[in-house]
Amino acid sequence: MKIYLAGPDVFRPDVDAWAESARALCRHYGFEPLLPVDNDEIKPEGIFRSNITLIRKAQIVIANLNPFRGLEPDSGTAFELGYAFALDKQIYGYVTFLDTLAKRVEIAEGQCVPSANGRLADREGMLIENFNLPCNLMLAVPAYIVEGGLEECLRAVREGQGMVIHS
Repeated sequence: MKIYLAGPDVFRPDVDAWAESARALCRHYGFEPLLPVDNDEIKPEGIFRSNITLIRKAQIVIANLNPFRGLEPDSGTAFELGYAFALDKQIYGYVTFLDTLAKRVEIAEGQCVPSANGRLADREGMLIENFNLPCNLMLAVPAYIVEGGLEECLRAVREGQGMVIHS
């Protein structure tokens, strides 16, 4: 079974070592890894097409949903999960800690404040999604998200946890 690995890991300074480790983990759990770095593309359009092709080839997409350059997952990763969902792929994610978005805002800003209607807001008054999910509901509802890293997520896939059925 082929698994595409989405996430901001492609921006790591040690991306080659990370990719080799990720490939080895996937193979250890009996999966064929497909990584965004598995191409020679250097232009944005080529990288985009290559990643889309890999997602189409995969049966499962696993995403690193840890906050990236802010309090939410990487935007490219979010797109990849949405695309995979539209293709009826199984989608999984992992986060180091299953903190809620409200908790992450509270940690980052020192507090969450009640808005005029009693819902939680950030210090700028913007409402905070507060469904006790580790990220925006548009990612957390269709994806099975585990606490930990890639290995914990691969283990969940192997054990058949979180088989999301599309309607």
